[in-house]
Amino acid sequence: MIIEHWPLTGLRVTTPRLELRLPTEEELAGVADLAARGVHAPGERPFLTPWGELPPAERARHVLQMHWRRLGKWQARHWALGLVAFHEGRPVGVQDMRAQEFAVRREIASGSWVGLEHQGRGFGTEMRAAMLHLAFAELGAACAVSASFADNHSSLAVSRKLGYRPDGISRDVLDGRVVETRRLRLSREHWRGPSVPVTVAGLTPACLALLGVDAPAP
Repeated sequence: MIIEHWPLTGLRVTTPRLELRLPTEEELAGVADLAARGVHAPGERPFLTPWGELPPAERARHVLQMHWRRLGKWQARHWALGLVAFHEGRPVGVQDMRAQEFAVRREIASGSWVGLEHQGRGFGTEMRAAMLHLAFAELGAACAVSASFADNHSSLAVSRKLGYRPDGISRDVLDGRVVETRRLRLSREHWRGPSVPVTVAGLTPACLALLGVDAPAP
């Protein structure tokens, strides 16, 4: 069975409305279809890599390749976990968490997207709250970081709601012009706990080893 070779397939992070987990190949096709139908309104530019503006077929293929690339390059020292959020059995978006040298740094970074047809329902906040619970309560993270363009008001609102604090800015280049990216940081001491009930199942010792963690958080 695949779980014997890749135990992260058994990881489940559950909230009242969502289940976050790795998708099967058939479910991944559904995630690609979701992306093809749109991930942001026309004219918006929420991502530094503007994959959301690709033609639908290319957008779907980007999602597939990103998923496979992350799994193929996985190392305990450097990993990116892209959990698909399912609502009533259907994918609504992707919540990722990434780390380098997590065993030493205890820091995770995150990013996410919600299908355009599912936006405005609070799924983005619920997905991130679930991810933060996994990071802090289960993996023993010391801090979580995120970043958003200054005009990405919905993403910044989610960060504020969950307790992130400003962590400076960076100046990036998008389409030949400078854009301001606001960095945000949430320390373990300022994490208020999940804003919704969260349960985690399947976080076995083999999973922890893949994430560079020796033992569950106390």
